[in-house]
Amino acid sequence: QLQASGGGLVQAGASLRLSCAASGRTFSRYHMGWFRQAPGKEREFVAVISWSGGITYYADSVKGRFTISRDNAGNTVPLQMNSLKPEDTAVYYCAASGPQWGITTPSRDVGEYGQWGRGTQVTVSS
Repeated sequence: QLQASGGGLVQAGASLRLSCAASGRTFSRYHMGWFRQAPGKEREFVAVISWSGGITYYADSVKGRFTISRDNAGNTVPLQMNSLKPEDTAVYYCAASGPQWGITTPSRDVGEYGQWGRGTQVTVSS
């Protein structure tokens, strides 16, 4: 199971650190992604980190401001979000992808993630 936390209400320019906690013994085998969904919009890719932590991809809209990492010993995937903008307002979800679902490489495609956690709301005021 996956559980995202750390959301909140902040002003533009502030920082937040989200965390995704995973249960289970196979966490280190999964590529882990963060996605977000704003009201009336489709869920969109934010960032992904490979199972080893050696590969990361970011959406252009967050590149340089957000940093994804992982702690395989602690089964967590933090998402550090700096210089937040009102357009970052959304519910943020973490998700797992990997061989269990026939996926071998880190993906930006929401359809290639087989396990999703409950989201956490991030609201950025202007």
